[in-house]
Amino acid sequence: MVAVVYSGTKTAIWKIAKDGKPFAECTMPGINPFFVDQKALLQQLNKKTILINNAEQIKKIYVFAAGATSQDRKDELKASLSLFFKFSKITVQDDLHGAAISACFNKDGIVGILGSGSNCAYFDGHTLEPNNFGLGFILGDEGSANYLGKIILKHYLQEKLPADLLEKFRKKYDLSRSEVLDRVYKKTLAQQFLSSFLDFYIENREHEYIQQLVDNAFERYVYIYMLPTIKLHPEKEIHFVGIVAGNFQDRLRLIAKKSGFEITTITKEPIYNLLNYYSN
Repeated sequence: MVAVVYSGTKTAIWKIAKDGKPFAECTMPGINPFFVDQKALLQQLNKKTILINNAEQIKKIYVFAAGATSQDRKDELKASLSLFFKFSKITVQDDLHGAAISACFNKDGIVGILGSGSNCAYFDGHTLEPNNFGLGFILGDEGSANYLGKIILKHYLQEKLPADLLEKFRKKYDLSRSEVLDRVYKKTLAQQFLSSFLDFYIENREHEYIQQLVDNAFERYVYIYMLPTIKLHPEKEIHFVGIVAGNFQDRLRLIAKKSGFEITTITKEPIYNLLNYYSN
């Protein structure tokens, strides 16, 4: 058996293949090594019957996780997983590497992530070109779900939302100012909290105000991440991966066209391509 894991900070998706065919799957909270320690990870793994029942049969595990950006973080996550999957050969890379393989396979191209977080890099078919984009949800991640979450919360607390959206937001979440600030500044997993408001964007995607917020976020992302990468690698195919890109393809393609480039592919859930790649 072969398992492939693709994890943002909010959610980790596990898919298992047997004899080259999909066999089982499950989801669990994200396994970003910046936020999840060994004890918490093992507790989550031990809640998943599918993983418990197949742990000894899984011989290879390919993990692509947000936060696995340094060798220390990769080794840390690998060591934690090895305590549960004692008979598996485990490979850990960051989520951008997984996005690149999912979109490009063995070809070169520019790959952008717009999921719970955001990033961008040139992929030569084997490795990613180093960059300084990955600054995390506080300093970076423009255009991502957590970035959009921050924007909608600011507009909500500052009473800038149109009356109809403000009423919908209050009815759906019933959040006070003190509750929001407590969740963001005092409690753990603030990024997951911020990313959860993507649902509100999706539910109200036809609203002009929501479209403007999304367009502004994408414009900022393109300016910071995409245009500098295109300048270094002109005329390369451009791919996007992630739940934000997948849910707002029309807005993303519109902003891309305004910015002077075309998008080759948009993949909402890269885990399917990754499973196919590694199980065959």
